[in-house]
Amino acid sequence: MDLTPTETTETKTTAEQPSEAAQTLAHDHDHDHSQEHHHGPTLNPELTREIAVEVGADEVSKTYKTIIKRYQKMARIPGFRAGKVPESLVRSKFAKELRQEVLETLVSERFRKAIDEQKLRPISEPQLLDLQLHDGQPLTFKAAFEVAPEFTVDGYDAVKVERPIVELTEDEYQAELSRAVDSFATVETVEEDRPLVNGDWAEIQFKGEFKDLAQTVTEDGVENATATEPITGEDVLVEVGGKNTLPAFNDALNGAKPGQEMSFEVTYPAEFGEPRLAGQTVSYDVTVKAIKRKTFPERDAEFAKQLGNFESWEEFEKQLRENAANSKKRALESQSRDKMLDELVQKFQFPVPESFVQQQIDARLDRGLRALAQQGMTPEEMRKLDFHRLRDAQRDQALNEVKASMLLDKISEAENITVADEDLDQELFMLSLQSREPLETLRERLAKDGGLERIREQMRREKTASALYEKLAS
Repeated sequence: MDLTPTETTETKTTAEQPSEAAQTLAHDHDHDHSQEHHHGPTLNPELTREIAVEVGADEVSKTYKTIIKRYQKMARIPGFRAGKVPESLVRSKFAKELRQEVLETLVSERFRKAIDEQKLRPISEPQLLDLQLHDGQPLTFKAAFEVAPEFTVDGYDAVKVERPIVELTEDEYQAELSRAVDSFATVETVEEDRPLVNGDWAEIQFKGEFKDLAQTVTEDGVENATATEPITGEDVLVEVGGKNTLPAFNDALNGAKPGQEMSFEVTYPAEFGEPRLAGQTVSYDVTVKAIKRKTFPERDAEFAKQLGNFESWEEFEKQLRENAANSKKRALESQSRDKMLDELVQKFQFPVPESFVQQQIDARLDRGLRALAQQGMTPEEMRKLDFHRLRDAQRDQALNEVKASMLLDKISEAENITVADEDLDQELFMLSLQSREPLETLRERLAKDGGLERIREQMRREKTASALYEKLAS
């Protein structure tokens, strides 16, 4: 349900949550959208290790010769028979390709050997530095990479979590019921010449100007120092006397007639659900256009069938109440688990791999961009976004998410939490249904790119968070 500037807001635990794009852009490394965002490789100095590697000149020459011979056999160059292309021509024509293959042959092999000898375990892609490669000369390079931080989670079970009250109140249920049946209401204009009274719906047109804390006096009067676009609305329906209608609108509209114009100010509470309005004072110019009456269908078996093919109205209400209660329970417990993870993140201090943080920023940004694309934003509009600002805005949240994941991994070891194969199979089955990809095709693809282990890892973290919540909540 969309919030309007005329309504108060409550804590909506059962309503639809804001889109990911709205959350992240007001603030899996897939890059599957049209706009690539580039960021330089950065590493956490506390976790960065560097090794120097040298490969002898003889081995470099030997590798070059082996690869050149293969190119001589494969190359098809006009004027030369297959396998008879001169070495000098291969060297000049395929210089870039030869260099790349030599690097791929020697660098990865020697890098693995060097880290094994030094008993290092990189967790990020190595960055090659000072690379020198020439046939007949030693190959030298340095490689910088991050290693996992060493930390303990001793005392994790001392964190206190308050278990929320999750029972659905009658007011919350009635709000859910109103939302469920509202779209089936018919709206009619009241032709009688009379003022608005409680229970009526006023159809209004409005324009709201934000009242700036910093104002200047000009020849034309008082003006805001900060330019802010006004908010406007046409044919907006407001329930006069409704419990969700802001008191200022109730007071102004009660007793008004169609055609009447009025001006008044509304000061929105700091916790108002629409961020743009929260804590703001807005001066409204409102015109009453008509008095409307909403009529709802009879709450009976026939209406219940329209709402979901229920046999009776009582059956519908029972199911709605159950669904609303479950939604509230999930939402509140999820919030409580998030608070628990925040407590753990604050309790344990350790260096976090920057490569992980950047990957998480990418994942958050990509989700936001996909959501914007679904909402209609074009690739051209996406290219105009300030990606540096967007990445910076997401950094703190991404850092905390990475820390929480690393803590959960450690705690899962301490608690001996694992994910059974049958649970993984069930998750894959659900993913298969959602993506409409055959199960075995999906499994094979994920096995090849490491996706299976990533899914198992995420499932283990979620299982650990749930088990820890049940252990610590009181």
